[in-house]
Amino acid sequence: MDSSSNGSSGEGSHDFARARRIVKTDEFSSVFRLRPAQKSAHFVLYTRQNQLPHARLGVVVAKRLAPRAVTRNTIKRVTRELFRVTGLPAIDCVVRLAKPVNTKAGPATTAKLKAELRVELARLFAAQSKARPAR
Repeated sequence: MDSSSNGSSGEGSHDFARARRIVKTDEFSSVFRLRPAQKSAHFVLYTRQNQLPHARLGVVVAKRLAPRAVTRNTIKRVTRELFRVTGLPAIDCVVRLAKPVNTKAGPATTAKLKAELRVELARLFAAQSKARPAR
């Protein structure tokens, strides 16, 4: 049987299978060695071309910048969701939280903060989907 008959997902671009993740330390390191592709208020996006037919994603959220696990998980969830729905070229992307998201004024998991982070990440991914890397 061919691999398309597994029946679990109709469109491969909307899943987040292990093949679409950057999981190994050396894979993260090879992307980090390059200059940041883009920066936003809270995030830094690193990219590198890959030889695969699809993009891959890695997310780094340091505990010192987001001390609460619920905050770190929210950031990762929003990042993965936007990655799945954005059509990116064959690149490896690493999104790194660069500035603290917690403030003394309020909890870090408010709907307002979540919306702000979503807008930032959407801009980062949109810029990469428009910019086709030269080979």
